[in-house]
Amino acid sequence: MATGRGGRNVVRSLNKFIGVSVLSGALAAGLVIPLTGLVDVSAQKVSDTVERLPQELKAEPLQVRSRIFAADGSLIATLFEQNRVPVPLNQVSKLMRQAIVAIEDSRFYSHGALDAKGTLRALVRNQTEGSVQQGGSSITQQYVKLSLIEKARTAEERQAATAVTYQRKLTELRYAIALEKEVSKDEILERYLNLANFGDGAYGVQAAAQHYFRTTAGRLDLPQAALLAGLVKNPTGYDPTNNLKRAKDRRDVVLRRMHELGLISAKQLNDAIRTPVVDLKKIQKVPNGCAGSRYPFYCEYAVSKLLQNPALGATVKERDHYLKTGGLSVTTSIDPRIQAAAQASINEHTKPRDTAIAAITVVEPGTGVVKAMVQSKPYGNGKYETAYNYNVEKSYPGGYGGFQNGSTMKAFTVAAALTKGLPLDYRINSPQQIDLRGKRFRTCTGYTRDPEYQPKNSTKSGDLTMVEAARYSTNTYFLQLSQRTGLCVPAQIAARLGMYNAQTLGPLDQVVSFTLGVGYTTPLMLSNAYATFAARGKYCTPVLVTGIRDGSGKPVKTPGPSCKQAISPQVADGVNRVLSAVMEPGGTGGRLNFGNWDLAGKTGTIQDNRAVWYAGYAPNLAAASVVADANLPYTNLMYGHTLDGRDIRDPTGSGTAGPLWKTAMQKALPGMPVRRFTAPPAKMLGGGDADKKKPADDEDDDNDDRNDNRGRR
Repeated sequence: MATGRGGRNVVRSLNKFIGVSVLSGALAAGLVIPLTGLVDVSAQKVSDTVERLPQELKAEPLQVRSRIFAADGSLIATLFEQNRVPVPLNQVSKLMRQAIVAIEDSRFYSHGALDAKGTLRALVRNQTEGSVQQGGSSITQQYVKLSLIEKARTAEERQAATAVTYQRKLTELRYAIALEKEVSKDEILERYLNLANFGDGAYGVQAAAQHYFRTTAGRLDLPQAALLAGLVKNPTGYDPTNNLKRAKDRRDVVLRRMHELGLISAKQLNDAIRTPVVDLKKIQKVPNGCAGSRYPFYCEYAVSKLLQNPALGATVKERDHYLKTGGLSVTTSIDPRIQAAAQASINEHTKPRDTAIAAITVVEPGTGVVKAMVQSKPYGNGKYETAYNYNVEKSYPGGYGGFQNGSTMKAFTVAAALTKGLPLDYRINSPQQIDLRGKRFRTCTGYTRDPEYQPKNSTKSGDLTMVEAARYSTNTYFLQLSQRTGLCVPAQIAARLGMYNAQTLGPLDQVVSFTLGVGYTTPLMLSNAYATFAARGKYCTPVLVTGIRDGSGKPVKTPGPSCKQAISPQVADGVNRVLSAVMEPGGTGGRLNFGNWDLAGKTGTIQDNRAVWYAGYAPNLAAASVVADANLPYTNLMYGHTLDGRDIRDPTGSGTAGPLWKTAMQKALPGMPVRRFTAPPAKMLGGGDADKKKPADDEDDDNDDRNDNRGRR
C-alpha cells in the first residue's frame, strides 16, 4: 500500500468508496459507485441520499429539427433549437460505433451501469495528483447526465445537472443502474449517439455527419468516425472550425486507442492519421429559420400561421418550442413553378435598389391556396433590404399592413349593384366632376356624408352603363352607384370576401369614397377576394399550411380551407363580365390581355399616386400586384421614385403595376387547362346591348383611374 499523504488519501477514499457502495446496495448488483471526493462525507449521509433518489429516468423527447416543404416536396426551411436528425443504431456505421465506444467506454458491453476498473483507476490518479484529472463515467452515465441537462428548464435545474458534487454523481448512477435494467446496451448507445453534442451546432451523429462531411452516419469512414467520436468530450475545444490542430490531435488519439484495442490495423491507423481532418470549405451549415429560406417572406408568414394552431401547443411560446424541437414535417401551399413565374416578373420589372416597392401574390380560386408571394426588396437588414412582407397584413411583426387600393374596390360595388338587381346596362349620367358635399350615403348603422367632397374623373365621362364605366374606371359613375346601393351592401360583400383593414385588422370604414379604395389592403387579401369572383362566388380563406406530420409521421390537426358561397354564382358571373370589359381594347387594362385565356381585372390608383394596383384573374389563378412608396410619410410616386432603375414618370395601375401582373400570369398559366367564365343570366344583361358596345376609340387609356379617395366619413 502506498505511504505518505497521497497514499493515506487513496486508502481513505477506497475505504469510503467500498463502504458507501455496500450501504447503497450497489455491490449486491455487482456494481461499484465512483466517488472521488467523499473524504469528508459520511457513508450514512451518502447512503441516505441514494435511497431518496428516483430510480426511473424520464428522459425528455429528443429535440429534433422541423422542416418546412413546398407543395412539390422541396425543402424551403429548417427550424430548430438543436440541429438534430435521429437515426437508429443500425444506420450508424460500424466504425463510428467502434470509435465512440473505444474512446469513451471501451468495456461498455462487458460492465454494468459503470466501469468499476475505470472508475478506480480515475479515483487513484485523481487522488494521487490532488485534483480531478480523469473521469470514469460510463457511456450509460454520460447519457444520463446529458438527459438531465436536456430536461433542465430553469437555471437552478441546469446548475444541479452540471454541478461537481457527489449528489449529482449519485443521481446519475442511480438512474444509470435503473436504465441498464430496462433497455439493452445497443439502445443506450443509440440514444447517446443521437443526444450528444458534436460541436458547431450539430447534435446527434447524423446531423454531425451531414454537417462536417456531407454524408450520413451510415457512411462514415474511419478518420471521419474518429473525429466525431473525439468531439463529444469537448465539443467546443475539439471543434475543427475553432482549432484544426486540436481537432486532429484529438482524432488521432481516438485512432490510436482503436489500434490499441485491436479494432484497426497499423496500416489503417497510419492511413487515417495522414488523412486531412476536414475540408472547412465543405462544411455544410444548415440555415436555421426563414431568414435562410429561398422564400423568406412567405416562410415567415406561414410560420406565423403555424403559431396560431392550438394543435401545436396551448400558448404561442409552447407552439414555437414544439415547432423548433418536435421534428415536424410541414407542407405548405407554395408552388415553386408559380413562385418562379412571379419572381421572374419582379426581376423583369424592378431593381432591388428602387425607391418604390413592388409585390405580387397569386392565389388559386376555389381553394384559397396561396401559390406565390414575391416582392422587390430582398430579405435582410441592409440598406436596400427589408424584413417587412409587403404582401400581408400587420398581424405579426413582419407584416407591413398594406396600402390603399384605389379603384380595385369598384368590383365590390358592382357585386352589390347586381345583388340588388341592377342590370349590367344600368346607366348613370357621369359628368367629369360631381358635387357630393353633404350628400348622404347609407351605411350599415345609419348615414355618412362628406361636407367638402367634389370628386373628378381622370378618364371618360358621360352617360355610361356599368360595363362602360368599369372599362374606363369612371369615378363619378361608381360614386353615384354606391350612393344608390348604399355603402352597407358593398362593405358586407367585401368583408365576406375577406377584405378588412390590413393595418388595424378591423372592418373597412364605410365612407363616401369607399368605392374608390380608402382602406388599407394587401396583395394577398385582394388576390383572394378576386379569386372568389373567378370561383363563381365561392370564397375560401387563404391557405398556407396544407399538412403537418409529427416526428413519428402521424398527422397533426391542421386548419384546412374554410370555404363558403359568399355571393351567388350569377352575381359572380356578372362581375366577371364587367371586369372582363376592363381588359378589352380601350379598357384601362386593355394592354394587359394576352393569349387565349378568359381574363378579368381592375386597375387601382390612390390619391396623389402613392400606390398603384392591378388585380386580375383567369378561372385558374388570381393575382394582385402593387407598386407603392413604403416609407413614411408616403409620397407621390411621380416625384423622386424609381422602378426598374428608372424614374417613375406617370404611375398608373395599368402602366406601372399592370405589367408585373401580366408577366407573372403569362408565365404561370401555361400548362393549365384553358377554362372559360360562365356567361351571366340574360336578365342581368338588361334590356339593351350596352355591354357589347365598342369603346368610342381604340386607344387604351393609360390615365387609369386617379382617384380622389379621401377617407372622410
